[in-house]
Amino acid sequence: MISSRFTLALLTAGTLTLSACTEPGQLVAQPGDPNQKTKNGALIGAGAGALLGALTSSDGDRGDGALKGAVIGGALGAGAGYALDRQEADLRRQLDSDVTITNTGDRLIVSLPQNITFATDSTTVQPGIRDDLQALANNVQVYANSTLQIVGHTDSDGEAAYNQQLSEERAFVVSNILVANGVPQSRLQAIGRGESQPVATNLTPEGKAQNRRVDIVILPNAA
Repeated sequence: MISSRFTLALLTAGTLTLSACTEPGQLVAQPGDPNQKTKNGALIGAGAGALLGALTSSDGDRGDGALKGAVIGGALGAGAGYALDRQEADLRRQLDSDVTITNTGDRLIVSLPQNITFATDSTTVQPGIRDDLQALANNVQVYANSTLQIVGHTDSDGEAAYNQQLSEERAFVVSNILVANGVPQSRLQAIGRGESQPVATNLTPEGKAQNRRVDIVILPNAA
C-alpha cells in the first residue's frame, strides 16, 4: 500500500513541476523576475528528486524517501538555475548584440546567425565573429561544469545531402576555434543538422536567414 506521506510528496512535487512547465512563458523568465530560472530549476529538481528518492528508498518508507529527494533535488536544481542565470548575464555583456542567447532553465543556447559567422556556402569563419567566439570560450572556461554541443544548421536551398555536409563542417570549424581558445576538446561535440531543424519558414528570405545558424548548446553537467 502506498503511504500517505509518499502520496503527498509525489502530488506536491508533481504540482510544483507542472506549474513550472505550464505557466505562461514556459521556463522563460518573466519580466521583472531575474530569478525565474532559479525557481524553475528548484521546482523541476524537487519533482525529479521526489520520484528518485521514492524509488530508491532503502528503508521501505517511500514517503520519507520522496520528501528527502524533493529537498535535495530542489536545492540542486536551484543551484544549477542560478549558475545558468549568472552565465547568461555574463554572456549578454560579452557577446555581440546580433548573437541570440536563450535560457531554457536547464541549458543555454547561443545562436550565431550565418550573416555574421560564415559567407554563403563557406566554411571560413568571418573575422568579425572571432572575438565573440573567444569571449564565449573564456566564459565556458569560467563556468567549467558543462558540456557543449556545437550544432550547424542550414536553410532548405540546395540538395539536402550538401546542406548536411555544410552544417557538419561549420560545426567542426566553430568547435576547433573554441579548442584553439582553450576549451578542452572533451567538453565539445560537433553536430550537423542540415536543413532538418528550421526555426522559421524556408519560404521567405527572412525565414531562411534565421535557419542558417550555428547553435552552441551549453549543458550543465549533473552534480
